[in-house]
Amino acid sequence: MAAKREGEVDDLALVSKRQRTDGGSLVPVRSPASQAGNQLSTTVEGIKRTSSLDAPIMLLTGHGGAVYTMKFNPQGTAIASGSHDKDIFLWNVQGDCDNYMVLKGHRNAVLDLCWTSDGQHIISASPDKTVRAWDAVTGKQIKKMAEHSLYVNSCSAARRGPPLIVSGSDDGTAKLWDMRHRGCIQTFPDKYQVTAVAFSDGADKIFSGGIDNDIKVWDLRKNEVAMKLQGHTETITSMQLSPDGSYLLTNSMDCTLRIWDMRPYAPQNRCVKIFTGHQHNFEKNLLRCNWSPDGQKVTSGSADRMVYVWDTTSRRILYKLPGHSGSVNEAVFHPKEPIIGSCGSDKQIYLGEIDPTVR
Repeated sequence: MAAKREGEVDDLALVSKRQRTDGGSLVPVRSPASQAGNQLSTTVEGIKRTSSLDAPIMLLTGHGGAVYTMKFNPQGTAIASGSHDKDIFLWNVQGDCDNYMVLKGHRNAVLDLCWTSDGQHIISASPDKTVRAWDAVTGKQIKKMAEHSLYVNSCSAARRGPPLIVSGSDDGTAKLWDMRHRGCIQTFPDKYQVTAVAFSDGADKIFSGGIDNDIKVWDLRKNEVAMKLQGHTETITSMQLSPDGSYLLTNSMDCTLRIWDMRPYAPQNRCVKIFTGHQHNFEKNLLRCNWSPDGQKVTSGSADRMVYVWDTTSRRILYKLPGHSGSVNEAVFHPKEPIIGSCGSDKQIYLGEIDPTVR
């Protein structure tokens, strides 16, 4: 399906009548005229385009349930999305953004997923109590990690070193897995449900957060909590390490994002930035947050159906992007272009280009 031509205008929330017959569909759409830097670019001739997308806003549909998570691969050529429909969809980023593969195997919703650093594998977490690894080229499931006893809420892959995976579960544990070995290689017990996990830059520590509101830093060598980060007043829903490995971004149901200084000799009060504006609500979805590739922006989904983007220096909201008709469960930056992807409970995924000069 070709992108819309000059002069064709759709409201951001409109859905095209043209639908794919293979279960996936794409609609190039246009936002209202740009206002104060908080709207996406327009398709009018003469307006500067900032990305290689076929249109400034692309709408990807095909999932049969709420979409809880989406991630670009490291190369920026593909997207993996996980849904309440139990499936993982793979989408092309260029051209028609077609859905080119569906990964089936989970017996419950896909709550979180990530790509390994080489882009060869996709890791997924599900309430079916499993973490699974998939070959991103063939779509074949290559590993099923089934030692959790309750819902698995979160998963993360190490950036470098051995092919390590960490997962967090309602069973009150974070578990460490090595793709080369059978079974869990290390378990980190907590008293409460673990809802978010991440690796340190050197993969010698893991971070875990849960319903006790604290972020725990686990030393893998000593198998113990080396540090606790306190400040959030509600359940931690997501965490992501900054591109340079120095800072940890966390999202919480207290409706704040926080940045923590994780450098070895940082001051005791490691919380250096707090961002507000986005909303969590009674649905209590695990809304996810992410960094821009240069570390100068952060983004989060929101229960008010908006995508929020903040400047990390000024803490100012740069973008508050409309379009979704349900909770936005994850927003994520493209690794190489000024593109933001978002997925929501409305079963839809948006790709939209932004102005990289807006500060």
